[in-house]
Amino acid sequence: MINRTVAPEITDPVNFHLRLKPYKKFTLKNGIDVYTVDAGAEELMMVEWVFYAGNWFEDKNLVAASSNFLLKNGTATKNAFAINEHFEYYGSYLNRACYNETATITLHSLTKHIGELLPVVRELISESTMPEEELKIYKQNMKQRLTVNLKKSDFVAGREIDALLYGRQHPYGKYSSFEDFDALTREELLAFYKQYYQQGKLVLFAAGKLPSDFEQLLNKNFGDIPVNNIVVEKKGLQPAVEKHYHISNDPDGVQGSIRIARPFPNRHHPDFMKVAVLNTIFGGFFGSRLMTNIREDKGYTYGIHSYLQNNIQNSAWMVSTEAGRDVCEAAIKEVYKEMKDLREEIVDEEELHLVRNYMMGIILGDLDGPFQILSRWKNIILNNLDENYFYNSINTIKTISAEEIRELAKKYLNPEAFYELVVI
Repeated sequence: MINRTVAPEITDPVNFHLRLKPYKKFTLKNGIDVYTVDAGAEELMMVEWVFYAGNWFEDKNLVAASSNFLLKNGTATKNAFAINEHFEYYGSYLNRACYNETATITLHSLTKHIGELLPVVRELISESTMPEEELKIYKQNMKQRLTVNLKKSDFVAGREIDALLYGRQHPYGKYSSFEDFDALTREELLAFYKQYYQQGKLVLFAAGKLPSDFEQLLNKNFGDIPVNNIVVEKKGLQPAVEKHYHISNDPDGVQGSIRIARPFPNRHHPDFMKVAVLNTIFGGFFGSRLMTNIREDKGYTYGIHSYLQNNIQNSAWMVSTEAGRDVCEAAIKEVYKEMKDLREEIVDEEELHLVRNYMMGIILGDLDGPFQILSRWKNIILNNLDENYFYNSINTIKTISAEEIRELAKKYLNPEAFYELVVI
């Protein structure tokens, strides 16, 4: 029996031996791979359909995102209201999202109702009609949203920095305009839908308390969908030549949005995980160098952070913050100062130990429940990695030395490699 009068021993997360619960995989009759994590205490489950139907595959801007959005807005037998009412009746939640390479349909449901919900998801995938009236409403709403967002410096900065890094015609650098929404036609959306949803490449992920006949249910509803092996072809980058940009978006604005970013290799590069540790020290958590200096000491901003973009093909290292327009230049100067310190000085063991514990704690939190476990597996699988990536990452966090961190800073934290953008 546990002695409640004695406090338990405190163990640093860096000393934990974390294990990633394995997934189970099966393949439907038509060749669709299904990855599952059957776990959890509650009778809940999540199913995600991942299509290779992101904006990487569109020939015209916004076709991929618009097709994905309108999946839920009408089928051969149901209008948008009936579709939403069906999922709400069973207390479920259906969402869809479009990313660079992939697009998803995600269903959260009570396990006992999954049999009533899967046929309607099948309908969205095979019989969506994307009615003209729904497209008209979608265009109107999206243009209104764009009008509002374009007044926000952080929104403008976010799209402009991607365009500088990758090029305005690259899938990672493209952004929406009013003209793009006006130019959308129902025929284009239906053609994209037919190629990449009705006859595209699909991977399924499921987690939670899965029913005993789950494989049979999936085969019944999705095992006859035509599928093709779509290849994600490489696309050339066209980064901007100049590195420093200042955009006046609102003459009366009191705040500026700062983005400082450089191209960076994807997760397959041997330095990626090591640089993730360096990034955490630099600006990856609340106790980072950037936060301590620019927020806590100087008071230039409410928050500043840096991160490695999670793109499949190409990636970037980004510093992001909002600051008063009168202190934007001073804040930028301090960012470069922290880069210089990391290039020239050895990180002390106390700070490195704190960062190791923080990163291990984040991983521990990501393994709390079947949905989170599956999310980590999905990231590994869609990036064409395997479980060794997970364990190598943990080993890197635990063993990287202060000397290695300084060498990485010398290699990557050079101001001349970074694009600098201020939007006011």
